[in-house]
Amino acid sequence: MPVRIVVPREVTAGERRVALVPDVVKALVKAGATVGVEAGAGTSAGYPDDGFAAAGASVEPDRGKLFGPAQIVLKVQVPTMEEIALLAPGTVVVALMNANRSLDRVAKMRDAKVTGFALELLPRITRAQSMDVLSSQATVAGYRATLIGAELSPKFLPMLTTAAGTIRPAKVLVLGAGVAGLMAIATAKRLGAIVEGYDVRRAAGEQVRSLGAKFLELQKNA
Repeated sequence: MPVRIVVPREVTAGERRVALVPDVVKALVKAGATVGVEAGAGTSAGYPDDGFAAAGASVEPDRGKLFGPAQIVLKVQVPTMEEIALLAPGTVVVALMNANRSLDRVAKMRDAKVTGFALELLPRITRAQSMDVLSSQATVAGYRATLIGAELSPKFLPMLTTAAGTIRPAKVLVLGAGVAGLMAIATAKRLGAIVEGYDVRRAAGEQVRSLGAKFLELQKNA
């Protein structure tokens, strides 16, 4: 029998993401799996039910019927207590588990003989790069944070020459040059700001400067 993969609608407050998109559904179905998606699971992320159905998934409005035959459950957030109660022993759940903040749920999964794969614990190596959810979400966070900062700033980010004179560009300081920080630097530069970046790792300076920003280093006491 083909493996049964299901994607429930996320119920965590403020969560708009969906664990699977129609293009990936199409690939899984082509590989021989059957895919079930809860009605409305992708609506907030811009993926209506029709798109999943066209890709070969069955759209199920009843959570009990969705989880019942599931062998693999794909989620964004750790399963709720109610969701875990619907899972049969031997079910595999792939999600962001955040086990240190969800000990009660992880314990319930253990007692229910449900196996969990925590995506945030995947090794950040080249071989697993396509599954690195932390880097992908940090990229989004850095981009979005810059847009929010620009919206809240009392100044325009770029230099503007107007009939009333020239407006000098805003200065932006980004603390931390990890994935999110580098994306924030790149976005601020594209918006026309004068950007400085700081990181405790001196090696990060090359990456910051490659994006056109100035790298700040801590000055040692004389």
